[in-house]
Amino acid sequence: MIKDFTDSVAWLARRDGSAVIGHGPFSESSVAPTQGVAFYVQNFDFSDPKPWKIPTHSETLRAIDLAQFFPAPPALTLNWESPDPGLFSVIFQEVTSCIKGGIFEKTVPIVTENGSANRPPASAIATAMAQQITPLHSYGWVHPTHGFAGASPELLFALDGDRLETMALAGTARSEDREVFAVDEKEIREHEYVAQTLVAKLQDLGQVERLSREILDLGSIVHFLTTIHVALQVPQSAEALLKRLHPTPALGPLPRTGQTLQKLYDWRLRLECPTQFGAPFGVWEEGRFDAIVAIRGIWWEGHHLKLPAGCGVIEASRLVNEWRELRLKREAVKRFLLNMIPS
Repeated sequence: MIKDFTDSVAWLARRDGSAVIGHGPFSESSVAPTQGVAFYVQNFDFSDPKPWKIPTHSETLRAIDLAQFFPAPPALTLNWESPDPGLFSVIFQEVTSCIKGGIFEKTVPIVTENGSANRPPASAIATAMAQQITPLHSYGWVHPTHGFAGASPELLFALDGDRLETMALAGTARSEDREVFAVDEKEIREHEYVAQTLVAKLQDLGQVERLSREILDLGSIVHFLTTIHVALQVPQSAEALLKRLHPTPALGPLPRTGQTLQKLYDWRLRLECPTQFGAPFGVWEEGRFDAIVAIRGIWWEGHHLKLPAGCGVIEASRLVNEWRELRLKREAVKRFLLNMIPS
C-alpha cells in the first residue's frame, strides 16, 4: 500500500484488466529500456527529451485491486472558478476562421477550469482516480508537491508483439441524449474525421481491421467509439508509433502539419492548458507497451488545481454547443471526486 506521497508514484490501468504501479525515485531516459518497466510521461508537443521514467521498483496487479494500494484520505474541500467564456469565444472565432480559410478541417481547443484545495490534494485525487474501473483507464504521475491523475476513456494504442490496437473516440453527448446522439450528423462527421484518419495512418503497417462504430457509455456522458486492430507486417517500436499517432485528430488538428500544430500549441498556451493534457501516457513492461491519452484528469501544484477539457471543432460546430460540451466533460471528472469530498 502507498502510505503517503513523500516520494513519486506512477500507475496505469491497462486494457486487459491489469495495472502497473511504479515507485520512485525515478530515473529518466531518452529511450525505452530493453527490459523491466518504464513509464512514458511526455508533453503534448514532445518537448521532454527524457520521457521514459524508470521506477526504483514496480508491481503488476489487477486493475480492480488498484484502489487498495491508495490510502483513504482525509476530507478535501475544493473551490472552483468558472472559466472565462470570453477568451474561449475569441479563440473559437479564430478556429472557425481558419477552418473557413481551408487551414483546418478540425482542431481541438482546450479550456481549463482553475480551482484550489484546502490542503495538499494528491492523496484524495490519486485515490479517487484509482477507484475508476473499465472502460476507463486510471493513470497518475504524482510527486510530493505536484502531479496529475485521471481516468481516461481513450486508448492511444496497445502494442504487444505484432498486434496493435487503437481507437477513434470522438463525439460527445449527455447519456440522456443517447438516442438523438446516435443520429446526430455533426457528431458522426466529427467521429469519422478521426476514424478515417487513423485508418489512413495505419494502412502501410499491415492488415487493418476497423470495427463498427458503437456508443461508449460512461455513465453521465457517451462517446462514439471505433476500435481498430492491426496485424503488423514489420515490428514497430513504441517511439515510432507514438510519433505516427500522436496527436490523433481526437485531440489534435486535421490535417496535422507544422503550421496547424503550431496554431494549436499557441491556443493551448493562451487557454492555460497543462502541458501534459492530451499527451501520451504509457507503460512499458518487458517489451509490451500500452499508452492512453491523458484526458479526464486533474493537474495540481501545491493547493492550486487545473481541470482541462477539449472540444472538437469542425465547420458545423457552434459556440454555445461546444461550451456546453466542455462543461459536461469537466463535470464528469468532478464526479470522480465525489466520494473524496464531504457533502
